[in-house]
Amino acid sequence: MALLENLALVFVAGLITALATGLGALPFFFFEGLSDRRNVVLWGLSSGIMLSASTFGLVEEGLAEGTPAEIAVGLFAGVALVVVAHDLLLDADIDPQQYEEADFKKLVLILGILTVHSFPEGVAIGVSFADLGLEGGAEFLSFTVPLLAVFMTIAISIHNVPEGTAISIPLTAMGVANWKLVWWAVFSSLPQPVGAVIAFAFVRYAREFLPYGFGFAAGAMIYLVLTEFVPEALDIGERLPRGGKPELLGGIGAGILLMAPLVFV
Repeated sequence: MALLENLALVFVAGLITALATGLGALPFFFFEGLSDRRNVVLWGLSSGIMLSASTFGLVEEGLAEGTPAEIAVGLFAGVALVVVAHDLLLDADIDPQQYEEADFKKLVLILGILTVHSFPEGVAIGVSFADLGLEGGAEFLSFTVPLLAVFMTIAISIHNVPEGTAISIPLTAMGVANWKLVWWAVFSSLPQPVGAVIAFAFVRYAREFLPYGFGFAAGAMIYLVLTEFVPEALDIGERLPRGGKPELLGGIGAGILLMAPLVFV
């Protein structure tokens, strides 16, 4: 029973991060959209949060559990998996504008592509819960939750908001109803609770792989930040003074400061 309860809690944490993606669609209920400047800041904030959480949280925790070599192997594996998976699906890349008109086969393909991008974040949540129920965590209901897991859940939830906005922009241009924007935004992050449960179950009962798990999650997320989040922000900021770089750097700095308490966890 304890195992099922633990798995349920980890799944709920992953589901919370997925639901947070829907928050990115909420501005479209009240406004036509976000300005480019605010969008760039949001992507910068997201990037800073993920870089900080990966470095101060996952890598540091991994070093406490294993050797630098083990972390390095995990980092490489995380990057390699994202690169290979992305290359395999490159020719089938899906634009959010195709969501509304997708049939079942297309939806399966879309979910596969989204898994490449959001599954590593679910893995990060799962491995951060590895010490669930052990001493040193925060009391929540009848659980002792690792502080790292709390930070990672919050960090990824915040990170998912601009992703939800990015998904909603082209759908809005198609005239998609606002409530459907929320659904498609959440849909894009559904692999996260699944990835969280799988990763938690694996590292919890094969703890010798825990350092590799921390490295894997950190490597995948850092790679996604550098190859997708930052370029996305720069693309949006092209029309801004100095290409939106001040807004991007300001957002990254704010994100790093927001996650700075991880250093003391």
